[in-house]
Amino acid sequence: MTSAERPLLFLDVDGPLIPFGFGSSSGHPHAPATADQGNPLLRRLDPGLGARLLALDCHLVWATTWMEEANQVVAPLIGLPDLPVVRWPDTETGQGPRGLHWKTRPLVEWADGRPFIWVDDEISAMDRQWVTAGHPAPSLLHRVDPSQGLTGPDFTALTDWLRAVAP
Repeated sequence: MTSAERPLLFLDVDGPLIPFGFGSSSGHPHAPATADQGNPLLRRLDPGLGARLLALDCHLVWATTWMEEANQVVAPLIGLPDLPVVRWPDTETGQGPRGLHWKTRPLVEWADGRPFIWVDDEISAMDRQWVTAGHPAPSLLHRVDPSQGLTGPDFTALTDWLRAVAP
């Protein structure tokens, strides 16, 4: 499989990378307190996530309201290079049926017919239904438990899907 054919992985920050759980219950080691860039939630980032994400056979793309700040603040703390960033539309009106997440349509447009994974903590059945009906390539909309963030079982699911789509 050539690099251009590799599936995309759209990655959200809040929830998947910065879990909303408290203390050690999130299961993630904390970044040093001095690395919080004025945002104490950054201490919840697992510095090992970058290597695990880079090991996946896909193109990583930020799909977060952090926008370019994901490259400036989050990426260095977890060992990721600068990644492409999905630019969100200025308005959420006309984005689809009631219950469809405002990110869903822009991500499908960005994928432009390519296989993709979307990792987020706000994915719903409506999003899955809409993507299945309107996107010609395989897709995995993987909802992460926001109290835990990305965990071992999440990485297993991502790896298994990638192997099935692009053996």
